[in-house]
Amino acid sequence: MNGKTYLVRTYGCQMNVHDSERLSGLLESAGYIAAPDGTDADVVVLNTCAVRENADNRLYGNLGHLRPVKDAHPGMQIAVGGCLAQKDRGEIVKRAPWVDVVFGTHNVGSLPVLLERARHNAEAQVEIVESLEVFPSTLPAKRDSAHSGWVSISVGCNNTCTFCIVPALRGKEKDRRPGEILAEVQALVDQGVLEVTLLGQNVNAYGVEFRERGAFADLLRATGRIEGLERVRFTSPHPREFTDDVIAAMAETPVVCHQLHMPLQSGSDDVLRRMRRGYRQDRYLGIIDRVRAAMPDAAITTDIIVGFPGETEADFSQTLDVVRQARFSSAFTFQYSKRPGTPAAEMDGQLPKEVVQERYLRLTALQEEISWAENRALVGRPVELLVAAGEGSKDAARGRLSGRARDGRLVHFTAADGVRAGDVVETVVTAAKPHFLVADGALVSHRRTRAGDASEAGTRPTTPGVLLGMPQIGKPPVVPDPAPACAPA
Repeated sequence: MNGKTYLVRTYGCQMNVHDSERLSGLLESAGYIAAPDGTDADVVVLNTCAVRENADNRLYGNLGHLRPVKDAHPGMQIAVGGCLAQKDRGEIVKRAPWVDVVFGTHNVGSLPVLLERARHNAEAQVEIVESLEVFPSTLPAKRDSAHSGWVSISVGCNNTCTFCIVPALRGKEKDRRPGEILAEVQALVDQGVLEVTLLGQNVNAYGVEFRERGAFADLLRATGRIEGLERVRFTSPHPREFTDDVIAAMAETPVVCHQLHMPLQSGSDDVLRRMRRGYRQDRYLGIIDRVRAAMPDAAITTDIIVGFPGETEADFSQTLDVVRQARFSSAFTFQYSKRPGTPAAEMDGQLPKEVVQERYLRLTALQEEISWAENRALVGRPVELLVAAGEGSKDAARGRLSGRARDGRLVHFTAADGVRAGDVVETVVTAAKPHFLVADGALVSHRRTRAGDASEAGTRPTTPGVLLGMPQIGKPPVVPDPAPACAPA
């Protein structure tokens, strides 16, 4: 054991959050120890995003803040990974020469070796590879939560959306075999995890690599047969490839939550064509209608981009019309901004900032009105919550705890003795706001869980990586004896 401490800072999407769990697992396998709160770590890893606006400024601003910390801390190392590292490569060391290691999205497993090499050679190590060296889920992971876990089913993306840089940074889609996924879920459940989220850039394209139609629906059903697992979620699907067998699997598998994140991006057929999304308004609304017919209680969320190049007022009005019809429980709304290297960045019709801002405000006002109305309709209804930690910033002051309902909604509820993160409670909704629900009455029930025991003890699940060659979907999951994590070549 080397006794050095580490800190991983994460920016961006769920993929990055899950990659950071892998980075923490790798570092702990190499003998590093998580830095206590309020202390300076010996190794700081920035796991970056290139999709969010001003990602570059945020990275270099944070690196600037770390420079005096490093100057005052001899031997400290700084590593930069993730999508922005894949994009900027050696430019990072040129702009911030105090950085010790730069690694990309395809060689996460190289971090401990690169840190040691940088230390030994006393010079920065920049290693970016163009294709996946090893599937990330074969690497060890230290999980952030005692009760919920991310499980990657694929990495990369085969789509060519004109606004998106992800395929260039994450590569073509690579699918895990179903048995490997089930084995990882089983390993988490064995450690008390109650909820898993199946993760991919486009989950319902899952199976394309091994040419199995319906593979994602089969995976949902198989995951739902794992004893002890109480909730299954997934993100994100793509409307172009979303099929009715997935709706059926969601409706017929009791542990699959009636929650669906279905990115819209635009309600205009012309804008969708220029975005190269591969579907049109009618298809999108048809999916929403079929989901609601099968699961009337489904909470549907979405992503929307405002101000895509060439978007007219008529185009934007069509987006507002779809929002009114779909009645999303919530929406992640974004003002379009150029991403160098994407086709959209070179398109004619780039809109003035003030036009985009005005449309954005109209969209968010409409969605907030709908979200609030949908939430008010739940007042007086019972709700089952998986208690979470840190989701309510004002909980302590108001004598509350927070949890997630099965449909994904956040609920702040009256605290009760003995209730811990990871436990399951039932309560009744007493009030609604646009972005959350309130349950200020007495609890209807409280169930202590193994996840709650782990939270109370301060322990988190770890997964060592899963062997290849596991059984296929349709058979009961069989888990081998734990195997050592695969090391990168």
